[in-house]
Amino acid sequence: MIQIPHWRELVRRAPFLVAGLVLFGVGIGMMVQADLGLGPWDILHQGVARILGLSIGTVVIGIGVLLLALFPWLKETIGVGAIMNALIIGAVVDLYIELVDRPSPAGARWMLMLAGPAVIALGSGLYIGAGLGPGPRDGLMTGLARRGHEIWRVRTAIEVAVLVAGLILGGTVGPGTIWFVVAIGPMVQFFLRRLTWMPALATHTAP
Repeated sequence: MIQIPHWRELVRRAPFLVAGLVLFGVGIGMMVQADLGLGPWDILHQGVARILGLSIGTVVIGIGVLLLALFPWLKETIGVGAIMNALIIGAVVDLYIELVDRPSPAGARWMLMLAGPAVIALGSGLYIGAGLGPGPRDGLMTGLARRGHEIWRVRTAIEVAVLVAGLILGGTVGPGTIWFVVAIGPMVQFFLRRLTWMPALATHTAP
């Protein structure tokens, strides 16, 4: 089922959604150009891209669309946010890589690596705060958890599975991978606690 909110709500929330997705894509692009390791899903995206000879952004979009196709089986509602997530992030990743050259100085690459997860986390906060539905990858997690598994176990299993698959396919694992895994959760929480004025967060404080 596809869920579309009232047009007034959509107009109010869509700018936050789009801004969040753009920042999410920029953050991934920063980590790709740093070339010091990616987050688990992006290791998979990069590995598949290398095998198929596609851009990483194209693979981000392709896997997102494939996961959306599983939503009916997972009993997940396909929201506007899920559709836009599947389309926008990958396009922004490719645009960033096209426009921003990979820096030569090691220090600049480390700065990109360190800043990338923070940009992704801010984008996640805006995206979640817009309240227009989970993205394809989060929908996979919540849909599987609904079948009687603890959500942290499902998330861990998915992250490990995509990391191993990406590593086998030639994705980049490095210090950036460790930094992403350690930092992304606390950073998302940090931004959610400061975005309580947003539509989907206005009535409660993020956990």
